[in-house]
Amino acid sequence: MKPFLKKTLSEYGMSLVLLLLCAYFSVVTWSDQSPAGADGAQQVTEAIARLGGTPRVLIAATSQPDDAAFTARLLTDLPVNGAVVVATASGEPQAAREALQKLAASGGKLDVIACTQAAGGWLVFSDIKTDYPGLGSPQIITPRSYRWPNFLKTANLLNIANQIAIIAIIAIGMTMVIITGGIDLSVGSLLALSAVLVARFIRDYAGGAAASTGGLVLASLAAVVICGGAGAFSGLMITRFRIPPFIVTLAMMLVGSGLAYTLAAGQTIYQIPESFIWLGRGADLFSVPNAVVLMFILYALAHVLMSRMKLGRYLYAVGGNSEAARLSGVPVRRVLLFAYTASALLAGLGGVIMASQLKSGSGNYGNMYELYVIAAVVVGGTSLSGGEGKMPGTLIGAFTIAVIQNGMNLTNVESYTQKVVLGLVILGAVLLDRLRHQARL
Repeated sequence: MKPFLKKTLSEYGMSLVLLLLCAYFSVVTWSDQSPAGADGAQQVTEAIARLGGTPRVLIAATSQPDDAAFTARLLTDLPVNGAVVVATASGEPQAAREALQKLAASGGKLDVIACTQAAGGWLVFSDIKTDYPGLGSPQIITPRSYRWPNFLKTANLLNIANQIAIIAIIAIGMTMVIITGGIDLSVGSLLALSAVLVARFIRDYAGGAAASTGGLVLASLAAVVICGGAGAFSGLMITRFRIPPFIVTLAMMLVGSGLAYTLAAGQTIYQIPESFIWLGRGADLFSVPNAVVLMFILYALAHVLMSRMKLGRYLYAVGGNSEAARLSGVPVRRVLLFAYTASALLAGLGGVIMASQLKSGSGNYGNMYELYVIAAVVVGGTSLSGGEGKMPGTLIGAFTIAVIQNGMNLTNVESYTQKVVLGLVILGAVLLDRLRHQARL
């Protein structure tokens, strides 16, 4: 039984931790929820229809996007169900007060106030009988509330995935590098460099805000390829001149950051067309963000590479014992060159996605990202000693960090405390890795 339990914890330990974190944040964020948008409007419409007759309705909502959809749906559905919309009030309570005053001045009657949960709590509706006796006694109808964790709301789960997509994509390359026994500190700076390059290429060569789809694609590819060249240079320094990876990538981190600020002239480049946000903000498949879909595709390909292809076995062999791998016929230099080039290419892709999300390019982007990427890889079970790690583990590690940060945000944990918790999580993951290695000796 003990060997089975030990093997289960070793292979699925982080998955269990992620599930426990999700369960914990689901419990502590359990609260009353109210349907919003079209769903909430449908409930209110059905409730008004049950009243019968031809009720006169005032629609009240805030100016939030979901509330705008709520109002639009009611304006469409209520007349079909026999109700008469006499006024709408959107934004602040003052708008509702003005609507009530106009109705009272015209001598009209009011049977129903259809509103969201937030608007239903406006004080202007609490004393209608006293303030506007001529309106009658209107009934306030809001969507029915229910109990559900804020953490498990669809919008929040998609937000977690979208926020971690860039870090997770870059972590694919970092996993390869760390499996070979190296490290890449330059990914954050290369991300910034890529974002600046793609923004500048679009502005200066593709037509700026009027750039075509072909121009956007070429600008993105050029930015990614240039970053890949920087990674190849790092790999060459490491393999040809045997400079430690820490030193080479630290130098490249400074070079990449400096070039990003120089090319952007210390400013933010924002002359980018609206169509460019498709990659970073678009959602074409079941409302899942395109960046998240790309992330899962890349992880599937990386998993096949690491588990089914010769190159993947070579990466593990170099990390396990580079000299033994060389003597066995493994092209160690080419394998290392591939790892650092792939890491830089993925960092470049991350920069393009970030430029798409923010619709701009700046040297400030990617700050501290190298640390978050390394944390995701380490938390996912990849050994800093090399030779051990899996792509699904890295993805789980990235989501673990994202869930911790998101859960602490939902529970109002201050940002300084979040850094302490994240640091302890990383330290704990490394400690477990060390203990696991010692147990094998």
